[in-house]
Amino acid sequence: MTDQKFRALVEQYEKLVYTICFQFTRDRQIAEDLTQETFLSAYTHIDSYSDATAKPWFARIATNKAKDYLKSAYHNRVEASGSASELPEPLPVSTALRTVPIPEEIYIEREQVAAIEALIRGLKEPYRQVSIQFFLEEKTVQEIAQETGRPYKTVHTQLYRAKNLLQEQILKGGKHSEFI
Repeated sequence: MTDQKFRALVEQYEKLVYTICFQFTRDRQIAEDLTQETFLSAYTHIDSYSDATAKPWFARIATNKAKDYLKSAYHNRVEASGSASELPEPLPVSTALRTVPIPEEIYIEREQVAAIEALIRGLKEPYRQVSIQFFLEEKTVQEIAQETGRPYKTVHTQLYRAKNLLQEQILKGGKHSEFI
């Protein structure tokens, strides 16, 4: 990749990278420094660059740089040394921005939910029906007992056993056992 093409990429993604760094740090100077570090790191690892994944590639590098900074001993030392009277009042927006999950975390969580749902739907009877109603439809044990015509204690026991089976499957990595 030529220097000119890399300069064009820097111009194209500098606002994105700066915004990501600023959202993590809430400090303009630090965000500028982290933006420079992001592009320096991108330049040194240009062999892993792909035109098709440019935007997420730069975003991931920026996110990692910001997170590394927040975990660093320097950041923790500087933050701890400042007195409460010197520090500005935190903005509610900054708190909200720090708690917003990043897209990668959302995707991973959705995949995990889908995998667990597949395990629930893969249970053999009598565990499948009560598990679907309890875990996926969020019905109470009493409601399930009334709908299925089973005694309350039976439904409770079946849910207990289903939970154990599901936990076993999750620990095994979702592989099938004789109950599923």
